[in-house]
Amino acid sequence: MSWVANVMVSVHPDDRPNVETLSEWLRTEAPLRDRLGAGCGFLCETTGQDTAWGGWKYPECDVWAGALNHADLKAVLDRIVRMPWRWANALQVFVMDQEDSFFRVWMLRDGELRQYAPVTPDEDDPDFYPAGL
Repeated sequence: MSWVANVMVSVHPDDRPNVETLSEWLRTEAPLRDRLGAGCGFLCETTGQDTAWGGWKYPECDVWAGALNHADLKAVLDRIVRMPWRWANALQVFVMDQEDSFFRVWMLRDGELRQYAPVTPDEDDPDFYPAGL
């Protein structure tokens, strides 16, 4: 059975080599969350000129995304913190784990990865679901 985490990483164009290195680490070395082994997937660029976005223009951002299987998300976030980002303040990491209903947004500030939105509510909050569900 799989456990999928959707991950998107937005970076400054100068940090393309870092996100490529992160992707290779995810493919070959990233630890798994609940089993032995390594490698949980990889990231692909979603904003190149050969991608299909709505509108008449190409995206003016660099976003990479992947559906990671059994990823140890704490290890992934720890790895991201330790990477030598040239434009650390431009880095945004969006994570939606298997049983989450929304992305959590992380950014590097003062050398720390901080969650910015949303912090609450979470899926265990009694007011999370609409009335009657």
